[in-house]
Amino acid sequence: MEEHSNKRPLLLSTSEDHQQVSVSEHELVSLVQRTWTEVKKIWKVAGPSIFSRLSLYSLAVITQSFAGHLNDTDLAAISIATTVITSITFGFLPEVVAELAGTVAVWLIPMHMSFVFQFSLVRFLQGQLKTSVIGWVSGLALVIHLLLNWFFAKYYTIGVVGAAIMLDFSWWVSVLGLFLYAVCGGCRESWYGFSMEAFSGLWDFFKLSAASSVMLALESFYYRVLVIVAGSLGNTAVDIDALSICITSYGWEIMIPYGFLAATGVRVANELGAGNAKGAIFATKISLLISILIGTMFAIVILAFPDKLAMIFTSNNTVINMVNELSVLLAVTVLLSCIQPVFTGVALGCGWQSQVAIVNLGSYYVVGVPLGVILEQFFGLGIKGLWTGMLSGTVVQTLTLAIITIRCQWDKQAKEAYSRVVKQAISDQSSCDT
Repeated sequence: MEEHSNKRPLLLSTSEDHQQVSVSEHELVSLVQRTWTEVKKIWKVAGPSIFSRLSLYSLAVITQSFAGHLNDTDLAAISIATTVITSITFGFLPEVVAELAGTVAVWLIPMHMSFVFQFSLVRFLQGQLKTSVIGWVSGLALVIHLLLNWFFAKYYTIGVVGAAIMLDFSWWVSVLGLFLYAVCGGCRESWYGFSMEAFSGLWDFFKLSAASSVMLALESFYYRVLVIVAGSLGNTAVDIDALSICITSYGWEIMIPYGFLAATGVRVANELGAGNAKGAIFATKISLLISILIGTMFAIVILAFPDKLAMIFTSNNTVINMVNELSVLLAVTVLLSCIQPVFTGVALGCGWQSQVAIVNLGSYYVVGVPLGVILEQFFGLGIKGLWTGMLSGTVVQTLTLAIITIRCQWDKQAKEAYSRVVKQAISDQSSCDT
């Protein structure tokens, strides 16, 4: 009897078969619903962030395009001044380009002063879930910049310095727009005016922001180093022009993954704060999938139309041909750079900023840059070798962050985050009672 009871029929009955199919269909429907819900949550943060970043970055792109159709020297100068902006660069470049880049950089000082105020305002409004406002204000600045460039290109000859001044003005339009919205009634529940309470907990804020700043600075500046090293190794103005176009195009596209960086950070932090480890993992997977799909699409476009991309910035056929030669490296860089911002977003959500800063420093500046110089100088591969070496740094960084994310003890992270949220809520309640 016992032996007989353990035996199972070779074929399931119709009712059992139907039950298994129903369970399977239910799980599939549930997965689709969860995915769609998560996609909407991610895009709610990523969408406005992407639009805002693209609009603001396009201010510099439009200026570079305007300068590139004046002459190639102006293109190199404005590209260096807007993408690198560092005094040490000028000594490494061809003399005429370096002198003009230095002049442009001086005129762009007001734009760089605006960054401090702008990024603070952006983070404040993102914390209030006012991301759509950031997008509208950034779009307004972009429209104003387009109109200014069209007007002066049609009626006046203002040169590259005039283009820099217009860029300054447009950036400050976005800063003033965000500031007026925040202090003039747009954030009634969180803005109570200027107060000395803003300085409370300043040291903790400084430690966290310093780690984040170093982490993002090492990352965002990395491919700008290509221009510096290319100039220092004696490459021609044509090489620098082509490289500047590629780096500008890369910077334009990476504004989209950076939007997913922000969205992933918010979603992971929210889920961990709620004690939901599985929710944080699921949000990471969905964000990574979307970002890879978008990166693949852009990589295909770059490979299909490299000449059209170059013609946005220049009419010089020699530069256009050089961009065509670099298009494969640009496409691979774009694809890889759609993966690692998501892992960086996970790091922001988990509070791993200092760890990622160390990973970025080692991957980029201990592996990538030295290997690129070796391939360029000792193997005679030129700019392609330099870029290939630096691309290897991105591969190392992406793999390292992927391993850290996979090995993360998510349940432990969720418990710790939830505990911090509860303690903070109790502390806030005590303060209100007193």
